[in-house]
Amino acid sequence: MAELPEELKLALRAFTAGRSRRGLAERSGHISAQYRERVPSARHVAADEDALAYALSRMPATYAAVSYALAEARELIGGFAPETLLDAGAGPGTASWAACEIWPELADITMLDHNQRFLSLAEALAAGSSFPALRAARAVRGELTALPLSESRYDLVTLGYALTELPDERVVPLALDLWKQTEGVLVIVEPGRPRDYQRLMQARKALVAAGARIVAPCPHADDCPLTGDDWCHFSVRLARSRDHQTLKNARLGYEDEKFSYIVAARPPLAGEGGWSRVIKPPAATKFSIDTELCTATRLAHQRVLKREGEAFKKARKLEWGDRAVEPQV
Repeated sequence: MAELPEELKLALRAFTAGRSRRGLAERSGHISAQYRERVPSARHVAADEDALAYALSRMPATYAAVSYALAEARELIGGFAPETLLDAGAGPGTASWAACEIWPELADITMLDHNQRFLSLAEALAAGSSFPALRAARAVRGELTALPLSESRYDLVTLGYALTELPDERVVPLALDLWKQTEGVLVIVEPGRPRDYQRLMQARKALVAAGARIVAPCPHADDCPLTGDDWCHFSVRLARSRDHQTLKNARLGYEDEKFSYIVAARPPLAGEGGWSRVIKPPAATKFSIDTELCTATRLAHQRVLKREGEAFKKARKLEWGDRAVEPQV
């Protein structure tokens, strides 16, 4: 089960000391409602307490989703060890923390956001980090439309939960602007909703046309084969702390965050092939396991029977979002 790094949890807890839990909970509820309605954060994060309430309520989920996507990049791109990071639409610095946990060797971080409340909180949270690059991160206030920041490019560029706030006509231009800033790998993570998936696919198509190699989640660079009411998204389960439960007025000690993502790499970086992606929760009985897969050439349905022994044991371990062996035709 995913959870925030301990030092980040401690930093957030320190910020809540002396503050009204009820007040934070009310702000958190308002922010969550605005998030569900896709209201841009600039409209509802107008004070330090708003930024903190957002971090307390949404940072665990966005951290889990971004970490998932970054981990896929690490596992699929052999030898990729970024030293520089552009965290675009940084918010409270969520992607920067996730990237440092996965690549501790990161040496230079730039966090870009239009909201000074977020940037101030991001700097304050990073000040106590054990990662030197995070402590020394540059916080740059600016609109995503101001990209590129400079002629220099970054080994790793991230954009987390930011396309969702933009008008449709800005999605593709922003994706291409981010690509211009990318020396190695670009990772985009968005809410796992049909509307956000469709916009992410527009960005993906433009990136492929610009020469990007799609590393994940897709085992191919063709248009997404899912049609109709279906869309490609995944889920990660994250632990809720007691404070998190209180803020969200939740009884369960966990929540499931739905998200969509893409990992795009510049040649010669490329992911390993020969696998398929589990695109829905497998359906298991005592005697069989049915798995829906996206393969390099098609969508495929795979049924593994109990009598198949070792293959059945392997299929039982597969979860939604996992990579699986390419099915036999």
